[in-house]
Amino acid sequence: MRTGLGAILATVVVVLLITSMSLFTVDQRERAIVFQLGEIKDVIEQPGLNVKWPLIQNVRFFDRRILTLDSPDAERFITSEKKNVLVDSFLKWRIADVRQYYISVRGDETLAQTRLQQRVNAALREEFGKRTVHDVVSGERDTIMRVVAEKVENDAKDIGVQIVDVRLKRVELPQEVSDAVYRRMEAERRAVASELRSQGFAIAEKLRAEADREREVIIAEAYREAERARGEGDARATSIYARAFSENPEFYAFYRSLEAYRGSFRGSGDIFVLEPKSDFFKYLKSPGGARTGTPGK
Repeated sequence: MRTGLGAILATVVVVLLITSMSLFTVDQRERAIVFQLGEIKDVIEQPGLNVKWPLIQNVRFFDRRILTLDSPDAERFITSEKKNVLVDSFLKWRIADVRQYYISVRGDETLAQTRLQQRVNAALREEFGKRTVHDVVSGERDTIMRVVAEKVENDAKDIGVQIVDVRLKRVELPQEVSDAVYRRMEAERRAVASELRSQGFAIAEKLRAEADREREVIIAEAYREAERARGEGDARATSIYARAFSENPEFYAFYRSLEAYRGSFRGSGDIFVLEPKSDFFKYLKSPGGARTGTPGK
């Protein structure tokens, strides 16, 4: 009985072992190739549970997700101006034809990335050689990525790979070239600043000259108005004086004498040398002398 039970258990174990060796699962993120004695027997694209012959068949799985090829170091390319630029790029790709992928690169992801990297660098070198630094930095950057992706796609089909995207992360000048460019930019900015200062000085001088001219015109017009007003005032004063003289000559003569006294004796040190009998003193000697005709004492 024990021998029969042992045989049954051994048979069950063998069956389970054979079953486990015969069944395999393909994940939704994978594709699988079934090999029979080293030859490709079947390619499984759909996920699920599958069966293979144990011992004579084996399965190899391949990632069906989008993979990234990111170069660790920036590559140096030469533009049409014979200037070096440092370019840092990355590539998005995935396995499109598993059978062709295995036949071309033996399913080796590292080998596939090496071929893609070489093709990307060759396409970038070709495109950068056609363009200036300005074009590759900003002007035609999108065009470069599109053209490179198309060129790499043609070569990638030969190894069963699809190119999803090509991107330029960084495009810059080497340090030695950057220093020269910065110095030239600084000199150009200084020249522009000097020119702007010269233009500003010229405009300032023009504005100052116009302001001075307007000032002189305003002063001349003000002086003309003042002289006109003064002339009108003098004419009016003369008219008043004339009317006063015609109405009362004696009072007018007395008023004019007072004005003369006020203008002559402004300071305590003023000295006049005149004859005592001079008419200048007639109203000082006798305010009524003008009416009597005889000087007062």
